Amino acid sequence: MSSLKNRIALVTGATRGIGRAIALELARRGAHVIAMGRTQGALEELDDEIRKLGGEATLAPCDLKDFAALDRLGLAIHERWKKLDILIANAGILGPVSPLAHVDPPKWEETFAVNVTANWRLIRSMDELLRASDAGRAVFVTSGAGSKAEMTPYMGPYATSKAALDALARTYAAETANTSRVRVMVANPGPLRTRMRATLMPGEDPMTLKTPDEFAARVADLCAPEWSQTGKFYEFKTDSVKSFREPA
Repeated sequence: MSSLKNRIALVTGATRGIGRAIALELARRGAHVIAMGRTQGALEELDDEIRKLGGEATLAPCDLKDFAALDRLGLAIHERWKKLDILIANAGILGPVSPLAHVDPPKWEETFAVNVTANWRLIRSMDELLRASDAGRAVFVTSGAGSKAEMTPYMGPYATSKAALDALARTYAAETANTSRVRVMVANPGPLRTRMRATLMPGEDPMTLKTPDEFAARVADLCAPEWSQTGKFYEFKTDSVKSFREPA
């Protein structure tokens, strides 16, 4: 297990599912977790769990669509720590499950605001802080929905936004690879025992799926100072790191 003692880690979507599991795992390894989520009560419950582990957290109640708040958070992190060691861009929404021609425009825009634009705004706000770290690490949680050879019908907003997220993260990796010590990874959890998965696949037995805790342990490894790869794709299903493929 890689130690993350005294590392400063920001986790979005930290109140449930994958984000909560990652926040707890980072704290378990010694990181100070800045937990971002929309619900104050759920953040406080997470804080209690982190303290039981002997860790520390700073709570950041925030809606990711409040882009100005992301800028203020970046300033607050700078004023307190002068750096950010770990960024976990986890928060995302499923969006409407519908034929593309029937998607309500505001719902399309909301899906992209959360899954793509908010992550760009995080890069914009946290870039200098990650560069100020001796080993800045950024992990963007994606999905196979945007890169499958055969696309799933009715998943257009989600799949398209996740494909855009992959491109965003890869671009950031390319821009930081030779100019900083920042390393950027894209991580695909695959099917896990989460609320989003249950919404999408209501007839599936959740006990047949792996848990967010199992995925979180591997994500934490990608955040370690000794992790050296960047611009790559970590696939939890096969527990492997892959290069992005050229279009067929």
